[in-house]
Amino acid sequence: MFQPKPMTHLLIAASKEQMTSVVTELYRHRVFHITDFVDQGKEGYEGVRIGTPLEGAGDLSTNLLKIRSLENVFQTSPETLFDVPKRPVESIRQAIERELPAIEAEVNDLTVKRSNAESRIRDSEQHIAELRPFALVPLEMDLYRGYDSITAIAGYIGSDVTIAVPHEKYYAARKDGNFIVVFVEKQHATEVERTLSDADFQSVTIPNETGSVQAAVDKYTADQTQAKAAFAEANAKISELKAKYADLLAACDEVLSGDVERAEAPLRFATTEEAFVIDGWVPADHIEPITAGLSQATGGSVYVTVDDGDVDATAIPVEYNNPSFAKPSELFMDVYARPRYNEIDPTLILAIMFPIFFGLIVGDVGYGIIFLILALFVRKMAMFRGEGGKNLVKILVGASISTIFFGILYSECLGYALPWHAVMFQRHLAIGADAAHATGPDAIPLLIMSVWFGIIYITVGRIFGMINHYRMDHAGKHRTKAIIGQFGWIAILWGLLILVWSFFSVEQMFGISGMMPDLTNSPLIAPGLSVSALAGLILLVLGCIFLAQENVLDLMEIPTIISHVLSFCRIAAVGLSSVAIAMVVNYLSFGMFIDPALANLDAVGVIMIIVGVLIFICGHALNVGLGLLGGGLHSIRLHYVEFFTKFYVGGGIKYNPFGLKRKFSEE
Repeated sequence: MFQPKPMTHLLIAASKEQMTSVVTELYRHRVFHITDFVDQGKEGYEGVRIGTPLEGAGDLSTNLLKIRSLENVFQTSPETLFDVPKRPVESIRQAIERELPAIEAEVNDLTVKRSNAESRIRDSEQHIAELRPFALVPLEMDLYRGYDSITAIAGYIGSDVTIAVPHEKYYAARKDGNFIVVFVEKQHATEVERTLSDADFQSVTIPNETGSVQAAVDKYTADQTQAKAAFAEANAKISELKAKYADLLAACDEVLSGDVERAEAPLRFATTEEAFVIDGWVPADHIEPITAGLSQATGGSVYVTVDDGDVDATAIPVEYNNPSFAKPSELFMDVYARPRYNEIDPTLILAIMFPIFFGLIVGDVGYGIIFLILALFVRKMAMFRGEGGKNLVKILVGASISTIFFGILYSECLGYALPWHAVMFQRHLAIGADAAHATGPDAIPLLIMSVWFGIIYITVGRIFGMINHYRMDHAGKHRTKAIIGQFGWIAILWGLLILVWSFFSVEQMFGISGMMPDLTNSPLIAPGLSVSALAGLILLVLGCIFLAQENVLDLMEIPTIISHVLSFCRIAAVGLSSVAIAMVVNYLSFGMFIDPALANLDAVGVIMIIVGVLIFICGHALNVGLGLLGGGLHSIRLHYVEFFTKFYVGGGIKYNPFGLKRKFSEE
């Protein structure tokens, strides 16, 4: 339950004649995780090389590239398609041979037409943009060229200028830039360009057109319209082909991807001239089926052995081994880091406690129902229909149910009190007209509860740390010191707690009994020093000694014990802030707008009601967003930062079995 699925190291060896049979059988079982062979030229590995792809791998890769190219044109992929009926593999292979060439030719033809139309659209737009400023000049385009001794200079300029040599000038002031055209003798061109450059002149190319500017613009506008029509037509036909063939292409992609993976599998094997060896891992409960399958596929011409030798645990692939309700939380674990094979997997704790923390923080029936509706709505969206998206929706559903549950216990719904008294903690604040009669929230009990979560989490984390050091470290002095150091942290924490409980009574300070031990009445052994205080002091000193024996500098980190425990107070603090926002929104919308307007309804009152309703909707929408963000982030942060850092290393290799998880095809 707190360990990954047990893995067994297998070595498979056979002659090269059996390679295709072995690859096909391994692929069919989809349980064998291949460890890639790396040719490092080590001693004893002379003549051992990485294998070469199976026959036909090149053709398969070519066909797969064609499929991917078509999918790229259609802007689709197997990951974006869902609820597609599965097709028999044989019919898919026939489609690849018979239908794919025709589809490819038709799509390529449409792609060329679309590209040509795009090019014409761009060219027309560029020509029109070049011609537009010349429309301000009362000249036809033929008159800008064809002279032996005169040249035309055109461009944008900051302001009008005075030109000292004989010339003809056309100047037009515009908001998007002043435009100027100067006709001057070629011998004075350099002097004029210098004069213009002093006024921030930017030259433009004079279009090679004839006739009036408007006629040229009309010509290119007509061409642009035709090109846009051609582009739209090609796009429409491509969309039709997408609707017709997208499912088939996804199935072809899946089948060909599997074929290519099989064909290129030898690139991961160690081979000689006559034989090959596959190194990999298989779940312990699949050894017999895969061994029997390989023996049958090769007629007994294969050697399969379990390698019991010592293997670095970091090289063992990790497959989670959690109950079904905890599997969605594996998403959070992978975001942080997948556990190593020989360390404790805290997924189950995260799966149980994340929704509980979320519910404790938000704890409102109304918000919980909104979260649940939101989860049921987004699960139909494409971005949430993949495996990760589905897990995220399941986590949100669990958090929503927890929010509703704790909302019932808190007696809260959209900031209002439900008809019954709070079962566990009162969180309603003294806000509004009833503030004088309100008792206020049970802030201290909520904080004490949060602190207890911190104490338990830090303690369990350190115990897990001791277990992980025992499992993951090599036997010796270093492992012993690490385990003692972890115990030292526990001793310091509980020593500090016992000292605090020996001198301070929660019942005497806050009038709350039963939530914290009261050791203030323990027997005295000296003035000001009780038995419990001495025990706490001894624990604290021993903890410091145990901690220092591993690393003296760790003593500087002792204050983090307090900060990490108190960090759990965010469960109470963030939850109370959410209640406060909800109650303020209710008071603003009803207490200040809707209720006074209903008492004296008139035209102004109607406007006040509308404003009050808007405040209510927008305020609670904002609080729903803050609750979703705050409840989620703070709940996961308490695990990532305050809990995992005490024991968790992570960095495990993801178990990736050789084989195809079929989505669009079936044997």
